[in-house]
Amino acid sequence: MTALITPTTTTPTARPRRRAVPRMFRSGEGIVGGVILLVILAIAIFGPLLAPYPLDRPVGIPGGAPTAGHPLGTDFLGRDVLSRVLYGGWSVIWVVTVTIVLTYLIGVFVGMASGLLHPFVGATTMRVIDIIISFPALLLILVLISGLGSQTWVLVLGMVLVLFPGVSRIVRTATMEVATRSYIEAAWTRGERWTWVAAREVFPNISHVVLADLGVRFSSAVILSASVNFLGLGTQPPASNWGLLVAENRDYIGSNPWAVLVPAILLALLTVSVNLLSDAYVRSLGRSRI
Repeated sequence: MTALITPTTTTPTARPRRRAVPRMFRSGEGIVGGVILLVILAIAIFGPLLAPYPLDRPVGIPGGAPTAGHPLGTDFLGRDVLSRVLYGGWSVIWVVTVTIVLTYLIGVFVGMASGLLHPFVGATTMRVIDIIISFPALLLILVLISGLGSQTWVLVLGMVLVLFPGVSRIVRTATMEVATRSYIEAAWTRGERWTWVAAREVFPNISHVVLADLGVRFSSAVILSASVNFLGLGTQPPASNWGLLVAENRDYIGSNPWAVLVPAILLALLTVSVNLLSDAYVRSLGRSRI
């Protein structure tokens, strides 16, 4: 008796799916923006470890021109400009980063709340936001600093106060457009709380709007921070900050322009890199989910 041999079928093993490069990094502006941002972050994070001289030690004549030992010359007190530039990026990055995180946490919450809750809540919230927006941004920050003191947390508070209203208005508009969709109405019918609806149904469908707006708010935060430091009301000497370096050395721009140009260029590159990434992200979007 011959044994019955049943054919065995083997299922091909699925190849591991390669993670595609994000679409925003496939464009020229996305690549350039990403490279510039990585370089700026590397300078800010690792700069203090690479600085050839201590932060506040005079090493030459005030406003000295570049030499072999001091590639960017010396500042108004004779300190090495290269060392102070390498030290000055971290304060810019962390202040702006904390500001942006708090701005979007508050702005997204207020915007979705005003778009989902009773129309009276939304109208009242928007009138308060309109009042805040009516004040000049830099003037409002300077008033806070003059009243509460020249401390970093006051600067962050002031920048958040002037930046979150714009985020709230954009998020509210996007929320109201999504709120009429059937899945939102189904969530209300099930008796879900507004916080659940906002987190699970609304935000995933407006997140691209928030990300597209990020470049504008980041640039505004960098400009505001640099302006306050330029006026001498932010980071206090002997600490280093790119905006403060421009203010400290402007009187010596004739003898050593690099002490002003290099920190100013780094601030500009930081702003340009984030804007390039933001534009690349907007261009990479397919059809809008709203």
